Amino acid sequence: MWRIGLFSRKPTPLSGTPVKRRIKSYSAESGYVYEYTYEGHRPWRDGTGRGVEFAFRISAGRAQWLPTAVVVADRALTAWESARERKLSSTERYAIAKLALFQAFDERPAPPVAALEVNVTPADVEDIAERLGF
Repeated sequence: MWRIGLFSRKPTPLSGTPVKRRIKSYSAESGYVYEYTYEGHRPWRDGTGRGVEFAFRISAGRAQWLPTAVVVADRALTAWESARERKLSSTERYAIAKLALFQAFDERPAPPVAALEVNVTPADVEDIAERLGF
């Protein structure tokens, strides 16, 4: 999260930033066709836990690109990992983040709302992991 004030800190720089960003598209159930690019990821932390924030830029027409983030908190993964006695790989976490972004595109009514941060829940992890065959 961005903080404003006397003691504000800059956000941690993104890791895994692609050398060449590729614009991809997704036709959402909402009727919009979104374009998005993956910007990278960084450690995420709030007052109760840690995880990874995956950064994307999204557009529904290329006129305006909006930043958005998909937060995959460690606590959202705990039940799934405990039940299967294994940790999800970084690639699997990215896949969960990407499908959670698509889910937000499907469920949110319009592009500006779709750009709001997406927080992955334990139920999302279960559903997405099952669809992906993890």
